[in-house]
Amino acid sequence: MIKLNINNKVHEVEVPDDMPLLWVLRDILDIKGTKFGCGKGLCGACTVHLDGKAVRSCSLPVNAVNAQKIVTIEGLSEHGDHALQKAWSTVNVSQCGYCQPGQIMSAAALLSNNKKPTDNDIDTAMSGNICRCGTYVRIREAIKLAAKEV
Repeated sequence: MIKLNINNKVHEVEVPDDMPLLWVLRDILDIKGTKFGCGKGLCGACTVHLDGKAVRSCSLPVNAVNAQKIVTIEGLSEHGDHALQKAWSTVNVSQCGYCQPGQIMSAAALLSNNKKPTDNDIDTAMSGNICRCGTYVRIREAIKLAAKEV
């Protein structure tokens, strides 16, 4: 039995130790906001926070989580009103929207450590997140807008 603290709620799951956290979230716990993209930790669609740090849940074995706090897109804010979520809507970032939970989680990790990121800071922090629709300019704009509120 593995205990996981996800979005400030403790879950006990009985899964193989090497099962990726992504599949525990989606298939075992029915927390669907975190997306499957590439399965190799390259695209960023599966990004969650592990003790505040952006990590790829598709390549993270559940036994590596230990007692660390996990936050998914559902846990970023109770009512979807985090500064980034509001900025995403204001700037109209999403096209297909598939990558956006991972994009927002990476951006949230950036803003938690850097309240006034430069374009270079944003590009560096977001470089591991791929958007097939190419909304990168709007993503950067939304991050700058949200940075004014955090």
